[in-house]
Amino acid sequence: MLPHRTPRHNNSTLIRTPQLLALALLFALIGTACDSVPLRKSDEELGLNETQAAGRRIYDRQCGMCHEAYSSRSLKGPSLQGVFKRPYLKMGAPANEERVREIIVVGRAKMPAFGHVLSQEQIEKLLAYMHTL
Repeated sequence: MLPHRTPRHNNSTLIRTPQLLALALLFALIGTACDSVPLRKSDEELGLNETQAAGRRIYDRQCGMCHEAYSSRSLKGPSLQGVFKRPYLKMGAPANEERVREIIVVGRAKMPAFGHVLSQEQIEKLLAYMHTL
């Protein structure tokens, strides 16, 4: 009688059922997340003029990592969607150009000041864009 030998398998190449299910779930979630993320609209699709489009580029570079423009969700800071369409900012101050400009220039709470980073012309372009949100 021959001794019983167990076949040898390289465990690194085997994918077990739980691992396969986990991978399938991961790919399904990634696909769902990608389907729910709206595509970024172009300046033309948004109807932005030259000044507003320049302000959008400034926003993308300086503001977008902390403030959503076209979503109500908060990032590090509050969403700025519809900022000038509201009567008040989240902190309770009037939602007007004077107050928003002041916050941009001198900062507030966790938001740094951008008065030393942006020129007056850049701030004007940024505000023009923010009026389109």
